[in-house]
Formats: sequence, C-alpha cells, structure tokens
Amino acid sequence: MADESKEKPKWQRYLKEGNLGKRLLIGVAILLSLACFIHFKEVRVEMLELDSNAKNYIVAQVDFEFPDDEGTVILRQESARDIGAIYRIDPQSIEKRRYQFENFLIHDQRWRSLLPQSTFEELYQGADEVKELLQSLRFTDMRTLQRLQARDIRTSEYYPLPSSFDGYSATFPEGFWETLQKDLVKNSTQEPNIIYILSYFQQVSWNFDKDTTAQRNLRRMVEATVPERFSQIKAGNRIIDHGEKVTQRHIAMIQSMKKAMAENQKIWQPLPLLSSLIFATIITLIGAFYFRISHKDLVNNIYKLFLYATIIILTLLISKVTEFFLLRDMGGLLEVVRYPLFVPFAAILLSVLLNDEIALFSACFLTVILGLSLAVDHTRFIAINLITGVIAILASRNLRKRKEVFVVCGKVWLCCIPIFFVYTFSQNTFWSIFIISDLSSTFAFLILTSILVVGLLPILESIFRVMTDITLMEYMDPNSELLRRLSVEAPGTYQHSLVVGSIAEAAAQAIGANGLFCRVSTLYHDVGKLFNPHYFTENQMGGFNIHQLLTPQESAQVIIAHVIEGEALARKHSLPQHFIDIIRQHHGNTLVYYFFCKQVEQMGGDVDAVDEKLFRYPGPKPRSKESAIIMMADTIEAASRSLEEVNEETITELVNRLIGEKLEDGQFDECQLTFDEFGIVKRTIIKNLAVARHLRIKYPAKQPA
Repeated sequence: MADESKEKPKWQRYLKEGNLGKRLLIGVAILLSLACFIHFKEVRVEMLELDSNAKNYIVAQVDFEFPDDEGTVILRQESARDIGAIYRIDPQSIEKRRYQFENFLIHDQRWRSLLPQSTFEELYQGADEVKELLQSLRFTDMRTLQRLQARDIRTSEYYPLPSSFDGYSATFPEGFWETLQKDLVKNSTQEPNIIYILSYFQQVSWNFDKDTTAQRNLRRMVEATVPERFSQIKAGNRIIDHGEKVTQRHIAMIQSMKKAMAENQKIWQPLPLLSSLIFATIITLIGAFYFRISHKDLVNNIYKLFLYATIIILTLLISKVTEFFLLRDMGGLLEVVRYPLFVPFAAILLSVLLNDEIALFSACFLTVILGLSLAVDHTRFIAINLITGVIAILASRNLRKRKEVFVVCGKVWLCCIPIFFVYTFSQNTFWSIFIISDLSSTFAFLILTSILVVGLLPILESIFRVMTDITLMEYMDPNSELLRRLSVEAPGTYQHSLVVGSIAEAAAQAIGANGLFCRVSTLYHDVGKLFNPHYFTENQMGGFNIHQLLTPQESAQVIIAHVIEGEALARKHSLPQHFIDIIRQHHGNTLVYYFFCKQVEQMGGDVDAVDEKLFRYPGPKPRSKESAIIMMADTIEAASRSLEEVNEETITELVNRLIGEKLEDGQFDECQLTFDEFGIVKRTIIKNLAVARHLRIKYPAKQPA
C-alpha cells in the first residue's frame, strides 16, 4: 500500500491530504480581494472651500452638466413676474350688502309669496353662504390665469377680472353669477333660495382691493414649479482660474464633475469587471509562481500561507477604508494627507513574521496596486511608499523587542524628510507649507502603524503558529518558570543547554538559518530531565551513579523517557509548537548506544538476542535545518566532556565520527541540509567547541609571607 501511494501523482496526494483545496481557497481569497480593490476605485477631485481663493486652476475632465443655482433663481424670478396683481371683493362691501339683504327680508314680505316653501332661517343661512363664497373669491388678469393653468396650479377660487373693472370697482356679468349658483346649489330644494339671493347681490357694483398676501403666496407656488436648471460643461473647459474666489457655483460644478466621472467608470458593466478580474489574476499568478520557485516553505505551510493572505487583505482593507474617509472629509483633511503610507505596515509584519525577501516582493507589488487603484498622486505615492517600505524592511531585520517597532517607524519617518524636500525642489521652490503638513500626516500614519503592528503581532503569532525574534527573546527570560526550575533542579542540564545553544546559534548563522531560534529552543530541549535529573550524568556531580541499580534496558527507558516527558511538560506550560518539535526531534530515533552495548554484553555478545527498538528514541527525525543543527551540537557537546585531551585535532575527529555515524543511521535524511551546509556546520561547531573547551595555564599557588 505504501508503494502504491508513492506512485500516485503529486496533485492526487495533495487532494487526498486536503492541502491543495486549502491553497486554492487562500489563492481565490487573495484574487477576489485584489479584484475588488482594483475595480472599485474612488474618483479624486480637488474640493474647494467656499469663499476661499483657488490655489490653481481646474479644468473639466469629462462632459457633464451641473445644477445652475444662479440660472435657476433668475428663471424663477422671471416666472414669478408673470403673476399679476390679485384682487378681492372689498369685505366691507360684501358685509354691507349682506346686511341690506337681511333688512330687505324683514321689511319687504313679498319674498314669502315668491318662495312659499322657504323660511326666513333658510334665506338667512343662504345669504351667509353667498357672503362667504364672495369673500373667498380672487380675481386677476387672463395672463396670470393662463400661467397658473400652464403650471397646473390654478385653483377654483380664481376668476378673471370683469371687463368693467376700472381699477376700483366693477359689476359682474350674468355668466359669473350662474357659475356661483352652480357652486352653491347642493340639492334641488335650495335652488330657488340661491337664485333669489344672488339676484339681490348682483344688482350692485362691487368695490375691489389688492390682496398682496395671496399674490406673494401665488408667486412662491409658481417659483416652486420651475424645474432646476442644468448647464452643460464640455471636457477641457476651465472651471475656475488661479486666485479666483470660490462660489457655490464652482463647488456645484466640481461635485457634478466628480459624479459624472464616477458614472463613466461603469463598474457594473461586464467588460470592466472582467478587466479587473484578469488584472488581479495576473498579479496572483505571478506571486504564486514566485513563491513556488523561491519560497516553497511558504507554499507548503498552510499556516504561513494563510498568514500571508491575512496581512495582504488587511493592508488592502485599511487603505480602502482610509481613502473612503479622506475623500468624504469636508474639513480640508485631504489637502493635509497627500501621501498616506500603507506599505510600511505590511512590510514590517511580513518581515517580522515571515522573511525579508517575501516582504520586499510584497512591498513592491502592493505599492504598484495601491498607487494605481487609490485616488492619489500616483507617481509620488508610489515613490514614497516603495522607499519607506524598503526602509521598514531593512530596519526590521534585527527586531527583537516590541517597543523597537516604534524605533523602526521613527527611522522610516526620518527618511521621509529628504523625500518631501525633493518634491518641493522639483517645483523650483525651496520651502513650502506643504512640507510641514506632509511630515505631520506621515508621522501620524507611522504612529498608527506602530500601534497596529504591536497590537497585531502577538495575535497573528498565536493564531498562525509563527515564532518571531520578539517572541524568542521573551522565552529567553531566565526568570520563566521552566528555566528557573531547570537551573535549580538540574543545573548540569541547564549549563549543558546554554553551551549547546551557543554552539547551535553560531552554526545556524553560518549557513543562514535562524540562529536565535536554535539558541532559545535549545534552552528547553531537555526540560524532560526535570522529572529524574539525577539519572543523567551532568547532574550527578561525581556521586553515586544510580544506573548501577538498574538493568541496561531500564536505564535506556529512563533516558528515552526524557523526550516524552519533556513534550508533556512543554504542552503543560504552553510552549510553542516549534519548541515541542525540537524536544521530539533533537535525538531523532537514534540508538541509546551505551546501554544497548551493555545489554548485548549481558546477553553474551549476541546482538540478535537484544530488541533494538527498545533502545531507540521515539523520533521523529529532524525535519528542519535548525533541529538537525541542534542534534549535532547536543551530541557533540555531551561527547566532548569525555575527551581526555581537548584540542582542535581531537575535537575534529570527534565531530567527524559522531556526525558520520548519524549520517549513516539516516538521522539527517529529512532535514533539508546540503553537503556544503554540513561542512560549514561541522567547521563552525569545531571552532566554537574548541573555544568553549580551551585550557587555561595553571597558576602557581601564592606562597605565604
């Protein structure tokens, strides 16, 4: 079955393990994030402040129309002028005629014979209705009535002025009273009464006066019906000149131009969507091929790949949110924040959490994407973000403490100063107020970057199982519980770990591996010896050897158990998985050779009579360069203590012999070390071990006086 699985194609093994699906999912997430970021572009147009002087001229970039408030006001005023004077019947004349009609009914009883079915109260009430109707009527010229009809705001109480109107009084024609009769008659029983009352009211000439309130209200109604006027502006026409005072008209023009530019993008059309998707796909594929060729460890490690995608997407999100608020700010903040810095944030995180090469590649492509997609001055934005991103990577290479992030951002900010002077000099100006605003805005951005990086680092390290130099330095604290116990309960093991860590660090640095990780993880590689420290020679201080009471097999099991017990202790104290891997791998599945030989000796020299598996460590074998280096340093440092004569020749012979034996045993088959690196590691171990074991001259004893 094992042979069949090895013969399967690589992509089938990936599918079976689920790795390919996870990688594709992460790749699709990056692709879609890039596509959305590229596609949904904001339009940046310089906003002007009302009543200020324009700092430069602005030209229309597209054809557009804008609401012309000034033209609309003029048009509405002209429309309102078409409304002539509004008249009403003099209320006193109406009241007087109503009073005369009441007296007429009282003193002249002929109405009783003319209206036998009507009562005085009905006629009295009808007269009140006629009075109220006459008081509600308004009169104007025919042009005004036609204007109202055209605007669809003519009301039923408006009538044309009688032809007999002389400016003060007039009599109404028969048709007018017939119209009123139709308005007043509600049923057939009231019709005779209304006809009789109106015949009395139409016998006189009526006085008129102007109703200015009605005329003003009517003009407002007409103005409200006039639609807003839009003026056309062609692309290339100048909107405002340098030094010209900004009016509401200019602001309306710029806002309309911005809206037209946004509409011209046609973001929901198929071809623009396809364009953004293709561009994002090209970028994603370039990144995938680059990492596949140059950084296979990133591609093969799902946690690291997911971490990388998280940082990239987070950077895009922060930049898009910042752009959104800057463009919608009406307080002039956009003029202050001309060159927002986003790339240093991603550069520092990638440099600390992954490596410098990945950070540099990502800083370059992020700079291009952000510069082309954000509403900024593209050329200068790309230049300053690329430069500050590279500086952030260089300054973060030896980051060991979290507070040093602020120092890194401070260095980045200092490098911005000459860049802003270069921008100013290019405009033939020695000094500009923009230098202060640019330095202030970049300082604010870098302070926020520092806070975000310091806050996110421990979260990202914990979620994605990444060990940074900052975390390693924290685990070097000798006051931590495990190291304090190790130094007190197993001092020999603690000193052994310190020496092994120093040798392993130097060897790792010689081949470009993580020396700090080797040094720190070595401090914890033998914590399992805390359970039975006196079973190990470095802690016996030349006293009684307890192994004399045990069989070789029992002794071997006690020695082997320190790996299993160390793993359990590490998990109990929540040590990182990388440390646990070193605890499990630093002996691989090597043979506890001393006790194995003793067991063979007890069996009369019959090797086949001894079960070799009982004398081997559980493994696994070293799977990284660092774990292989630690195995070599641990083995050689322990064996070197048995040398009777310590010099470069004896150490060299010891190193070559022990490493050769482990090579023959296949312990380094999975550690990714090359032959050249093996040579460098051996030479470095020899050099550092010779220094650690050098002999001093014997000082003569001081003679008593």
